[in-house]
Amino acid sequence: MTAPRVVITGLGGVTPIGTGAAAIWESACAGRSGIGPITLFDVSNQLCRIAGEVRGFEPGRYMPAKHLKRMDDFARYAVAASVMAVEDAELPITTDNGRRIGVLLGNNNGGARTIFRTVTSFNQDGPSGVSPFYITAITTNMGAAQVAIRLQVRGPNFTIGNACASGLNAVGEAWRYVREGTCDAVIAGGTDALIDPTEIAGFANSRAVTLRNDEPERASRPFDRDRDGFVLSEGAAMLIVESLEHARARGAHIYAEILGYATGSEAFHIAAPLPDGIGVAACMQAALASARVRPEDVDYVNAHATSTPIGDLNETQGLKLVFGAHADRLAVSATKSMTGHLIGASGALETLITAKTLETGIITPTINLDHPDTGCDLDYVPHTARRADVHHALTNSFGFGGANASLVLRRWEK
Repeated sequence: MTAPRVVITGLGGVTPIGTGAAAIWESACAGRSGIGPITLFDVSNQLCRIAGEVRGFEPGRYMPAKHLKRMDDFARYAVAASVMAVEDAELPITTDNGRRIGVLLGNNNGGARTIFRTVTSFNQDGPSGVSPFYITAITTNMGAAQVAIRLQVRGPNFTIGNACASGLNAVGEAWRYVREGTCDAVIAGGTDALIDPTEIAGFANSRAVTLRNDEPERASRPFDRDRDGFVLSEGAAMLIVESLEHARARGAHIYAEILGYATGSEAFHIAAPLPDGIGVAACMQAALASARVRPEDVDYVNAHATSTPIGDLNETQGLKLVFGAHADRLAVSATKSMTGHLIGASGALETLITAKTLETGIITPTINLDHPDTGCDLDYVPHTARRADVHHALTNSFGFGGANASLVLRRWEK
């Protein structure tokens, strides 16, 4: 029996560069940075004082007001992005079909912001300072659970916690669920809300984030010789991953087709990748094999590219191992140059943007790439978006602990 073809039919997001797929896409094409000074708390004693905050978000537009106080921001972002994706896909959810629709959500730290605030309240007021909704607000699975409750989806419901690969893992595993016939459609993506004092301090003390505090919009600079770390960001991106047969039967708009996916562990180090790009190359090669796509058929790569000195070079080395001479003909761009690093949501957001690239033929730029570093010598689409004939694309997510994921997509053609 031939496995079902799998397509993307709906997009939604809450991000530093906009809320809603249209706003996100417009900002990405314009090369607009979402990075600025941290406003959520006092940063006067912090080494890092910038981040990619979500601004102007109105959660009450997407869920009942009485539920808001029961949720951490990571769950609010996930629910809002899921509602947008379902509406964009015009996906009907009923008592009859709800058990054939799943939710797969990537998330790294659950309700980290609520944990910080509650510990502060407990230290000041003792047990009376702890909300009765504390436990259910911080539990890692509660983002996916709140999505299911809000949308009345009763199919498989899982949360994937796999560091920076989490969101892409969720989309890839959704592809598997649909191919295996477990679901007709899956609401899949990632969410995180980690901008709090301890997270910022922890990343800064480990020298993972940039300290370019005086130039927030120029701070995330993948592949540039002056990069000095990533920018921590927050938000969510959700996609409707659906069988082609199901999508066609209801006349759905199709953004792109998912052809293949791979994930794996480098089993090497808690933060550093395997040398010379061999670990990330293995993941990309496995994804291409899963998709039955030759390296020379890939036109575009949306890179993981966080703006760290080791990571960007390592990914470039991996691309050269996988694509050989064709690497020089690839267009490669870094969404995080504009959005910063949304951790568990990044892979889903980058899949959203890759799907839009395939739909529109516009490759979003890598901004702030003023002086490419030695060894970072591919075509990174610097500064300005580009029109291109993109048939096949690859997107990567690589996380702490050697967690890797790659996804292969194809332009939809009737």
